[in-house]
Amino acid sequence: MPLINFAAREINYKIVYYGCGLCGKTTNLQYIHRKINPEARGKLVSIATEEERTLYFDFFPHARHRQGHADALSPLHGAGPELLQRQPQAGAAGVDGVIFVADSQITRLDENVESYLNLWDNLLSQGDDLSKLGFVIQMNKRDLTEVFSVADLNELLNHTDSAVTESSAVTARASLRRSR
Repeated sequence: MPLINFAAREINYKIVYYGCGLCGKTTNLQYIHRKINPEARGKLVSIATEEERTLYFDFFPHARHRQGHADALSPLHGAGPELLQRQPQAGAAGVDGVIFVADSQITRLDENVESYLNLWDNLLSQGDDLSKLGFVIQMNKRDLTEVFSVADLNELLNHTDSAVTESSAVTARASLRRSR
C-alpha cells in the first residue's frame, strides 16, 4: 500500500524490479534515472553485499502532481532473489508493485523460471500476494535474435493476466501490450 505523507503532500510508491541476474534491471533503472529531470531525482546508490553481488537502491522522487499531491516513486532492485529473500530490512517488504524483467534469450529460460518462482515464494513469505499487487512483466532483450516468442514467455510467466512490455533496455525501446 502506498505511503501517504500528508504533511509533505506526497504519495510514495515502492516498486521492485525483479529478475534473474543480467536480465536488464540495472540498465532499466539507470536509463529511467538519466531521463528524469536532475532537479527532481535522487541519487543512484550501489551497495556491495557479502557475496560481492551488488544491490542497487534507486530512490528518486518523481514530481508528478495530482490533486495537490506529488507522487514519489522508490524503485529498487536486487540481483536475483536477494532483495526480497535476504534483504527485507532494505525495504522490500510491503511493495506496491513489481516489474519482473525476463531475459527473452532462449538460453536463459531456467534462470527466468527460477527467478519467477522465487518472486512468488518470497512475496508470499512476507505476506504479500503478487496477484494483488501492481505487476508488469517486461520481456527484455527483444533486439536479440535467439529469443522466445512473446506468446511462449507469456504462457510461462504470466499467471496473473498482467500487463506485458517488450523491450530492449540497451536501446530503450519498449512497447506495452495487455496480455490475454
